[in-house]
Amino acid sequence: MEKPNMSYIQSMSGGDNAFEQKLIAIIKAEFPEEKKVYFNNLEAQNYKLTAENVHKLKHKISILGLEKSYETAVAFENNLLEGSTTLQDEFESILRIMTNYLQQL
Repeated sequence: MEKPNMSYIQSMSGGDNAFEQKLIAIIKAEFPEEKKVYFNNLEAQNYKLTAENVHKLKHKISILGLEKSYETAVAFENNLLEGSTTLQDEFESILRIMTNYLQQL
């Protein structure tokens, strides 16, 4: 499984460490809440709202340099819109990896 990294953030920042830290702080603040809402909507089997949650989360997946995981998130979002939870385990594994990475930053 691929690992989160700072490559994309560093390429956007042009070496501006303050910008990088601000972006990381935003992700660290928003990610836990977005993840919580995802799980709540999934548990309620509201797949349309869950797909919207995945849509928001996939932007953070991309920012953390997880290209293959982003593709998985896109496919999972589409599955949810069709009423299927196929790829749920894979997506939630991505969330765990992101959680661990963000806790180490």
